[in-house]
Amino acid sequence: MDYRLFFSATKRNRNPIREILTKNLPEKGTVLEIASGSGEHAVFFQKCFPGNVWQSSDPDHSHRRSIHSWINYEGLLEKMPLPIDLDVEKDPWPLPISILDNLCAIVCINMLHVAPWSATQSLFNGALNTLKGNSPLIIYGPFKNNGQHISQSNEVFDKSLKEINSSWGLKNLQDVNQLAEEFHIGINKIIEMPANNLVLIYTKL
Repeated sequence: MDYRLFFSATKRNRNPIREILTKNLPEKGTVLEIASGSGEHAVFFQKCFPGNVWQSSDPDHSHRRSIHSWINYEGLLEKMPLPIDLDVEKDPWPLPISILDNLCAIVCINMLHVAPWSATQSLFNGALNTLKGNSPLIIYGPFKNNGQHISQSNEVFDKSLKEINSSWGLKNLQDVNQLAEEFHIGINKIIEMPANNLVLIYTKL
């Protein structure tokens, strides 16, 4: 059966994100995507970066089922591994040796604002424990800057998230960078993206 989910933001942001990944992903190795959601990004990027293996993950069963359907729909079953059940807050991450040995980057798209602060902490902890050398941690999403929203639409979005869950909401860029340093991970690039989003690229200090 076709269990594919469709997230409206994917088609809007996948090409701008692809342009950033083209300049910042290692040419070979396994890319671990945290919180892959529907899987639309995962199959798109696997086709964009055939030299890499795109390993999707998500703790939600319906999301993993959607990702599996997308992999099958795009004819990528022979190239692309099936999604793994990974809750970013469960330490250690359940990654097999085959992934750890070849891991060249971690990508996290639109997760931080729909998760508690503890998930951001766990993301950096997991990156510290799994990434080697200068392998990047690449984060995409909306953020506050110096405690202020950078647009009215972001402020409205933040309020709507907090109404769903009081622990959700846009994280402050400086707080995220300070947290990263506590895990011996430093910010290398901050890239402004369309629709008031940012890409943050980190590596170990």
